[in-house]
Amino acid sequence: MKIILNQIAHARSGDKGDTGNVGVIARKPEYYSLLIKYLTEERVKKHFTGICLGKVERYELPKIGALNFLLHNSLGGGGTKSLKNDAQGKTLSSVMLRMEIDIEESI
Repeated sequence: MKIILNQIAHARSGDKGDTGNVGVIARKPEYYSLLIKYLTEERVKKHFTGICLGKVERYELPKIGALNFLLHNSLGGGGTKSLKNDAQGKTLSSVMLRMEIDIEESI
């Protein structure tokens, strides 16, 4: 069964230089295991094709039911250098929450 990530999580994003930062937080504690399973570095990198030109790093924050992703080389050089509309990565969380994931129907 396909769902949109927004159904089980919310997110915040920002930047440090040319690296976008996206935090994804489970809406319920039981959804955290789904985030761990389905939001791999590879899957997030694929979702951000054309936006994230560098590597993706994932950090797990189990005590708050969240994952944090660093999207390297995503902001055209960052706020002071980039000509992108979103040089500070504020909309990256919205992009992340539109990701479709396939989960087992029993969930």
